[in-house]
Amino acid sequence: MENDFHQPVDAAQVPRFAGLSTFMRLPSVSSAKGLDIALVGIPWDGGTTNRAGARHGPREIRNQSSLMRRVHHVSGTEPFSIANVADVGDVSVNPINLLDGLKRIEDGIAAIVADGAIPLAAGGDHLTTLPVLRAVARNAPVGMVHFDAHSDTNDRYFGDNPYTHGTPFLRAIEEGLLDPKRVIQIGIRGSIYEPGEHDWATAQGIRIIYMEEFVRRGAASVMQEARDLVGDGQTYVTFDIDCIDPSMAPGTGTPELGGFTTREAQEMVRLLDGLNFVGADVVEVAPPFDLAGMTALAGATMMFELLCVMARSVADRKARA
Repeated sequence: MENDFHQPVDAAQVPRFAGLSTFMRLPSVSSAKGLDIALVGIPWDGGTTNRAGARHGPREIRNQSSLMRRVHHVSGTEPFSIANVADVGDVSVNPINLLDGLKRIEDGIAAIVADGAIPLAAGGDHLTTLPVLRAVARNAPVGMVHFDAHSDTNDRYFGDNPYTHGTPFLRAIEEGLLDPKRVIQIGIRGSIYEPGEHDWATAQGIRIIYMEEFVRRGAASVMQEARDLVGDGQTYVTFDIDCIDPSMAPGTGTPELGGFTTREAQEMVRLLDGLNFVGADVVEVAPPFDLAGMTALAGATMMFELLCVMARSVADRKARA
């Protein structure tokens, strides 16, 4: 396809270990103007309650994303030919002031949205999704497809602290950013704090698919339900890397045994094709706990999988316009 869209550096011409480290070896640009999809880093883990380190996720995901090529081998999608995509750098963060950090992230994503691009972010811990939702859902609540080991709908930690990576989606529903009846959480598992920990979420209308149900039903059935639930409305997709089993993604803040294989995760994201994307992210990659870059590679690969379905959505929308 002939256009002037940004293109990645060709690894057959310049080796992957050379040159600037950017998402998928795309150009680094100063703003999202003219872009369809903006790849952006959120190097902040101010909401982490145990193993900090996701602040280093965007940098290492960039490194591992040099392994991504131009064409998706299953769908044949050429994302860089059907959508204009580039790396817009990292949003401004504050590692020692939580509330200021949240505001800076919101403002950075809001600038991307104002420029007319869809953000595809690399976190950062899962609290970073809250300010992103504040930016993309300012006008109306959105639906959400949420891949995770944890529901992240707890209320308070360590006394009366409302903002941690275990609380973002309770806060998002309280703030009117999410329509809970259009929220589905897939892969939830592991021990919990108390028997009714997920009661609030289900009472709001959130559909929780525990890992055991996924195993019984399989990816195709679960993702069909997800697509039916969010429908044609604007939808955000958030992918916590800890939904993948720690045998394949050990570098994360709160690992839980019994998770998805990377192959299952890829299949599920591919089945999001056709969604009305308002944004997406991959979070909780914590390089200090990684082995041989395998978690960061999983994160980069899931970003590429998301990029492909998002680019197809952009191209379809343009074709209908």
